[in-house]
Parts: sequence; C-alpha cells; structure tokens
Amino acid sequence: MTDHAENTPAAPRPVLDLKDAVALVVGIIVGAGIFKAPSLVAKFSGTPEIMMAAWVLGGIISILGALCYAELATSHPNAGGEYHFLERAFGGDVARLFAWARMTVIASGSIAIFAFVFADYATQLVRLGEHSSSIYAALLVVALTLINIIGIDAGKRTQNFLTVIEVAGLVAIIIAGFFFATPEVVPAGTEAAKSATPELGMVGLAMVFVLLTYGGWNDAAYLSAEIKDGQRNIARSLLIGLGIVTALYLLVSLAYLSGLGLAGMAKSDAVASDLLTRAWGPTGGAIISIIVAVAAITSANATILTGARTSYALGRDWSLFKFLGVWDGERGVPKNAMIVQSVIALVLVVFGSYNTDGFKNMVDYTAPVFWLFFFLTGMSLFIFRKWEPHAHRAFKVPFYPVTPLLFCGVCVYMLYSSLAYTGKGALVGVGVLLAGVLLLLIDQRKR
Repeated sequence: MTDHAENTPAAPRPVLDLKDAVALVVGIIVGAGIFKAPSLVAKFSGTPEIMMAAWVLGGIISILGALCYAELATSHPNAGGEYHFLERAFGGDVARLFAWARMTVIASGSIAIFAFVFADYATQLVRLGEHSSSIYAALLVVALTLINIIGIDAGKRTQNFLTVIEVAGLVAIIIAGFFFATPEVVPAGTEAAKSATPELGMVGLAMVFVLLTYGGWNDAAYLSAEIKDGQRNIARSLLIGLGIVTALYLLVSLAYLSGLGLAGMAKSDAVASDLLTRAWGPTGGAIISIIVAVAAITSANATILTGARTSYALGRDWSLFKFLGVWDGERGVPKNAMIVQSVIALVLVVFGSYNTDGFKNMVDYTAPVFWLFFFLTGMSLFIFRKWEPHAHRAFKVPFYPVTPLLFCGVCVYMLYSSLAYTGKGALVGVGVLLAGVLLLLIDQRKR
C-alpha cells in the first residue's frame, strides 16, 4: 500500500507471489549482458584468474547492495522504490531529479540496450532491409509496452514464460562449453598467448561491464507494494534471484573459457554465438540467436514493467508531470507513465542507430547516472537508521554499518570508472541529468 493510497481512487495491490518476484529478479538481471559483456571482461581482465575473480566480485557486490535494498524496501514499501527512499532521506527535489533521470536515462536507456541486442540477433535470422536493427528495436519497445498496458497479469505471465526459456538457453551454453567445444590452440610466444596483469583502470572498466551484467536486481524495490507478504518476500526474492544468477554467470563464464579460451573470448564480437557455432556448427549459431533474442525480450519486458513505477511516483509529486501519476485500476498499471517511457526509449533507439555500437553507446549513456543514484540510495539507509533508531524493521542488513559502507564505497569507485573509462555517451547522459536540474530550478522559482 502506498503512502498516497487514501487520497487516490486506484493504487497498486499485492498481486505478485514469491515465484513471480524471483522470476522478475532473474529475468531483469539475466539478459543482454551475459551474451555481450564476457568478451569485453576477458579483454580488460588479462588473465583467466582475474576474469573469474571479477565475476565473483560482481556477485558479492550485488548481494551487498541487495541486502541494503531489502531493508529499505521492507521498511518503506512503495511503488516508487528508490524515489520514495530518496524523497524521505534527502527531500523532494533530489527524489524528483532521480525520477527524471530514471525516466530519461536509466530505465529508458536500459530498454534501448535490450532492444538493440534483440535487433542485432533477430536481424541474423530475418533481415528487414537496410535499417533492420532499428526497425526490430522499435517494434520490440512498442509490442512489450502494449502487452504491459493490458495489465499486470499479462506482464507477469509473459515474464515467467520468457525467464524459463532464457535460463534453459544458458544451460545449453554451459553444456556446449564444457562438453562439445574446444578452444583454438594458440602458438606459444604469440601476442594472443601472452597474459599480463592489467592496469587498475582496465580492471575498473571490466567491472563496469560485469556489474552492468548483474544490474537490474534493484528494480524489485519498485514492486514492493505489489508483492504478497512483502516483508518476507522482498528480501527472499532478491537473495534467491541473485543466488541463481551468480551461479549461472560463473558457470557460463567458465563454459566460455573452456570452449573458446581467454584469447578467443577477448577477440569475439559475439561470444555466445562463437561458442555454439564451435560446438554445433551453423545450427548452434541459429540457436543462440534465438536464445539471445529471448533474453533481450525478457529483460526489456521486466524493465518496462518496473521502470514506469518511478514515473508514476513523479507524477504524483511534481505538478509539471502530473499526467504521469495516473494509475489504471482496472488493468493494475501506470498507463500514462508506460506510454511516455516507451516514447523516450524510441528516441534513444533512434539516437543509438547513428552509432556503430548502439549497445556500448547506451551503456556509456546510463552508467554514471546509475551509479550516482545507487550511492545516494545506499546513503539513505544510514539516514533512516539515525532518524528512526527504534522503528520496526522486518529485515535488517547484517553487519551494519560495514555492509552498506562497502556498498557505498563500490558505488563511488564505479561512478569514477564510468566517467573516466567510457565514451562520449556518458557525457550525453550527464547532460540530460543536468537538464533535469534546470527544470527543478525553474520549478523552484515558480513555487
């Protein structure tokens, strides 16, 4: 139940059980990243040991963050998720700036990332002319938005179905890597055979892609008001979902390493396709194209489902965007917010189409803004503990304050890495955030 429920005719209802919530967490996380990022992680890591350590560290960091978010979400359940936490901790202006950033950069950029991955692999199956990738990406955004506008039940059924297919695809990659593919023999003394300890900056860049691949678990906070028995199931869904994903990612990374070798991974543009082609020939390549397309659909669907919740919260509290704060009680979705989110994602698809690597461009675009607000959300836990020392907390983050301090420290380092080691897309994302600051200043003057 939201804080504003008494004043609105329709509000979110608890309709998602633990199975649905775990499927959403797994579906959001397991997507485009695990089929695109491992080759870049291998390239920037330099050695198999550092590469695998990066994937283990990514899982640990994500679990630290999930523990912090579990306390926040169970103590303050709200459809606004991080928006609600930031509003209570730092005030309405910071929360509104976050909602602006999520609407224009974080959620919409993530939807565009998944749309590009889907489009690239769908084009390998059936080409739709010169602008095939852009057409596929746009069609995916529109189709999934329409499915979720139909209602929460349609959205969650689609999510559960796609997640099962997606995990089965990862299992196929694990089998192919361990039992059917063997890496090329690289002659000793060649550049490809040499391994070296990478510079710290390169490890930081590798972690940008590792944590991108783990990203999305925090979106469960946006469904905190819609999960049945939320005080128990929010924490359980986060930890169970992340446990499943971490195990899958480690096995998949080892499968890539076993089937292609570090040098083969580092030079691959489509590491999953190369692995299955090596294992099962052209048929394997076609299979992985379908799997990756399904994975991208799954993550895009989950992000559309959760992303519009922040815009809904923004519309309730900022008169400039009040048309977003309308909840369709019959369908159980924030209809207007979903439509606006879809339009912004389509604009980003067009923007990305003018770059040779739309996937990387969108990663650069979203990363700095994402880590900035991750840090602020982590800091809000300290503020609530100080302001409400005796409040009932159904779940408390273990080893406080060490756990949230570690998480916040990682956020600061990742914010630095996402600015120092990424491309011009990061500057565009920061520019959009600054446009939100300008809107807030104009609004303050009016008030």
